This record gives sequence, structure tokens and C-alpha cells, in this order.
Amino acid sequence: MAESIAFILNGRPAQATAKGSTPLVYVLRGEMGLMGARIGCGEGHCGSCTVIVDGKAVTSCDLPLEAVAGKSVETVEGIARDGKLHPVQQAIIDEQAGQCGYCLTGIVMRAKVLLDSNPAPTRREIATALDGHLCRCGTQPRILRAIARAATAIAAAK
Repeated sequence: MAESIAFILNGRPAQATAKGSTPLVYVLRGEMGLMGARIGCGEGHCGSCTVIVDGKAVTSCDLPLEAVAGKSVETVEGIARDGKLHPVQQAIIDEQAGQCGYCLTGIVMRAKVLLDSNPAPTRREIATALDGHLCRCGTQPRILRAIARAATAIAAAK
């Protein structure tokens, strides 16, 4: 039976009507029309569905909707500010780190959480943070450079 579950989505109140056990990624894509969180493995192993819930990066394919009741959910669509891409998004573009792009939204969200908590990560810390993300295109070196570049941009903006 469908339930009405309230949460904050990209800074705005949201209401979803679905079974509480429905994976969040299906609600985001189907009911909310947000296509950034992608469905990859469906088991929380590949990272392509990563979103931020109350400041923590989580896989949304294995997170039931009821788990976000009353919480704040951020998707890749909500991290740009004032018409300007988030520094991680911009750095991904500048470094040409995307190839097929399927994994990138999840990587962007995980990188945002990393940089929110550690504004000057080492290459090893960046790589460790991204351990759970699968990228089959082989752009990992560019992705690592992009996240380091974003950290520099964030530091320079302060």
C-alpha cells in the first residue's frame, strides 16, 4: 500500500507517494523526475545511484523511501548554486573526466561529501573515498585529477 512520505529534496519540501519499501532511486527518477541518480547494479555495489542523505553519501538503489522520512536528500541536480555548477561538476568538465558518464553523478556526489568534510584530501584519500564506484571507461586518473582540482578551486574561493 502506498504511503505519503515527506522529506527535504534539494533544499525544498517534498512529498512522495509510494510504498515505504520502494527504493529511493525509483522515487527520485519516477515520481520526482530527477534522472541524475542512475540505476546500475540495483544492489548498492556500483555507486551510480549515490545521493546525499543528511550529509552522508548513500546508494539510493538499496535505501527504502521510508528511511528518508523527515531527512534532507541532495541529488546531483541540486548541488549547483546561483546558476553555477558545483566545483566538482566543473572540474569533471574541465578535466574531461567523463566518457560514457554513467558513473559520474554518483562519483560527483561522493566527492562532494568528501570535500565537505576534508577540503584538502590527498590522492590516496580521494581514491579511497571512490572505492565503491565502478567506472568501466578507464577515466579514473582524470576523475582523481578533477576532484583534486575541485578541492583547489574550493580552497581558492574561501
